[in-house]
Amino acid sequence: MTPRAVELHGIGKGFGADDVLKNIDLTIRPGEFLSLVGMSGCGKSTLLRIIAGLEQPDRGTVLIGGEDVTKRDPSDRNLAMVFQSYALYPHMTVRQNIATPLRMRRLSLAARLPLVGGMAASSHTLGEIDQAVAAAAALLQIDHLLDRKPAQLSGGQRQRVALARALVREPAAFLMDEPLSNLDAKLRAHMRDELAGLHRRLGATFIYVTHDQVEAMTMSDRIALMTEGRIEQLGTPDELYRQPATLTVARFIGTPSINLLPVEISAEGRVHAQGQDLGLAVADRKGDAATLGLRPEDLHPVVDGLAVRIARSEMHGADRFVHCHLLKDEAVRLTVRIHAGAALEADADGVLHLGFRRENAHLFGDDGLRCALADRREVAA
Repeated sequence: MTPRAVELHGIGKGFGADDVLKNIDLTIRPGEFLSLVGMSGCGKSTLLRIIAGLEQPDRGTVLIGGEDVTKRDPSDRNLAMVFQSYALYPHMTVRQNIATPLRMRRLSLAARLPLVGGMAASSHTLGEIDQAVAAAAALLQIDHLLDRKPAQLSGGQRQRVALARALVREPAAFLMDEPLSNLDAKLRAHMRDELAGLHRRLGATFIYVTHDQVEAMTMSDRIALMTEGRIEQLGTPDELYRQPATLTVARFIGTPSINLLPVEISAEGRVHAQGQDLGLAVADRKGDAATLGLRPEDLHPVVDGLAVRIARSEMHGADRFVHCHLLKDEAVRLTVRIHAGAALEADADGVLHLGFRRENAHLFGDDGLRCALADRREVAA
């Protein structure tokens, strides 16, 4: 299959008085794995349905491989869609489920009839369909399940059947709408590996919708994080994690969540919290309130730093998550991520002091946009 680019230009969509999508511009490169991620209601599934042709945009154009397909029917776009519900035919075997899209495309209506179809269909065409089904089943390691029906399969096996049914079509792109959300945690992790491996083997264009940022971070070449019908940030997983463009992106990306600390910027551009100079400076914002974002792994105990009291500690395999709150403001909660065997020295009241890696700090203004830090020296603490 030849991977195709998918381009969206000025896509807008409303339902009643609600503007669900607001002038979306996005290009998915040929062979790219791009995830549309965001909270429920952000517009990601509506955007996927517009790409598929299941919804018509109120404005804008959809191009696949450079061709305008905005007004084309879904069947004329050469796209394969994998749904959350698998959408398998319960009365058909796995073999028949996988073959269905090929039979619908390559056989006449008479050849598809259950009783007389075998006489009307070309043996050469039927042989090609059988070969395509066998190849897709072997690739997804379900060739031993071809004679079973969906009720006899596990959730992961059904998902592979749905993927195989999409695969045999040799589409211009695969569209996936939260395909793993019905699986348990262990199987979901396994299927993430399966999907990422399938993408590498095929080199096909994948457009993947999810609300689970772990799925997006572990599988994607790029992520389009959406909020309120807009793309908040488009970039690689590493870019969204290490250089979030807005406070919204910083909050959404990362497990555990980023720590957010209210700070003040002095007339000289220095950043203060709880009356303490944090060793940070900004070039273009003075005298404003702001929010400092610190990833849990970037916090560490120091002799003299932010005073916090430990509330509780959680073990997560090789890591320990220590939950604290500021000594002077209990409403401000912080999570510290340390190695499970590392010591964390606190006094008898559970109070300790925290410093942070200056180079990994994120500062956001009261408008939610990222602020450029001027002083690149390490924090003295």
